[in-house]
Amino acid sequence: MNKFLKSIFVIAGALVALFLLIQLVPYGRNHSNPPVVQEPNWDSPATRELAKTACFDCHSNESVWPWYSNIAPASWLVQRDVEEARAEINFSEWTGSAAQMRKVDDLFEVVEESAMPPVQYLLLHAEANLSAEQRQQLLEGFQRTFQ
Repeated sequence: MNKFLKSIFVIAGALVALFLLIQLVPYGRNHSNPPVVQEPNWDSPATRELAKTACFDCHSNESVWPWYSNIAPASWLVQRDVEEARAEINFSEWTGSAAQMRKVDDLFEVVEESAMPPVQYLLLHAEANLSAEQRQQLLEGFQRTFQ
């Protein structure tokens, strides 16, 4: 076996060993969904359903954890994204506080500009990619819900 081929096998083996080793890191495996405390008083079931389809996996305590959320390093990214999203706005812990209501303007903006759900999420969750009509319905529903 020539030196080049041997080097390729050594590097590939090291990468496989590293991949297996990082599976032992516990971060990214806390797939807990705390209890739903209180949701917004949705203007309609349709608004809630659209929000559930496009937002709830990250912005609620009703996350559906996909298979890849069990495999590092993807699990680390998913866990971080959900933690950050829940900290920003969590539809399962909605009290209507002044702090939450200040974030509603941002909510309208990201929905209107198609900034949410993010592209990397939509690549693996086509069902969350709302049509222009659905996005408009969600935006109007949010406006009625949070006015």
